Amino acid sequence: MKDSAVQLRLDHVFAGYGETVVLEDIDIDFSKGESISIIGRNGVGKSTLLETIMGHTTLHRGSVHLGNTEITNLKPYRRVWRGLGYVPQEREIFSSLTVEENLVVAIHNGSGDHQRVYDLFPQLGARRNHMGNQLSGGEQQMLAIGRGLLGNPSVLLMDEPSEGLAPVIVEELQYAMTQLRQQEDMTIVLVEQNSRVALDFAERCVVMNRGQIVRDGPSDELKSKPELLDQLIGVDVI
Repeated sequence: MKDSAVQLRLDHVFAGYGETVVLEDIDIDFSKGESISIIGRNGVGKSTLLETIMGHTTLHRGSVHLGNTEITNLKPYRRVWRGLGYVPQEREIFSSLTVEENLVVAIHNGSGDHQRVYDLFPQLGARRNHMGNQLSGGEQQMLAIGRGLLGNPSVLLMDEPSEGLAPVIVEELQYAMTQLRQQEDMTIVLVEQNSRVALDFAERCVVMNRGQIVRDGPSDELKSKPELLDQLIGVDVI
């Protein structure tokens, strides 16, 4: 942890889709410069948590704060302007635009450094004139992450970045994510189904079940106690 100042806070949040409540009494904060992994079985509310932070769900109760500002009632694009970056599970790149054009549309008010993205992902720099639908799954994920960085976020949310990717590509993404964690002074919240990736990435790991937080503590404890991990989420470390 680089700074004890709270960068993101959810205060007793109940949220979901329409009348359906998925998250129940989520009360958690993330410090400036901290990296956190969120794990759990499928369907327990991990992605809903990120979508709630971004303003994509129905908030039934509670509040969301970014730094010293309450963002509970802000539209998603205004949350991005305030300093949230989001890498969705579906990637959502524009297939009919080039890599360069995908990055350009993510820039707000002239901010954003393409070279920063190309330095992090050299493959994208080499394919900057290729269309989105000409990229591999791994390259599309790199582009989604790069696009999330161009708003110079204070908090970056990443939803299942390793999903569907070959192990060698996952290793490349892990390396890039580690660079971000070490070089950038931003908070990174990673939702990840691959337990090994999640526990290796962040010192702090949050476990969710049935829309609630059931554990919040050091990742090393779960690494050293596979039986505890199995009890919490039903799988061993991959």
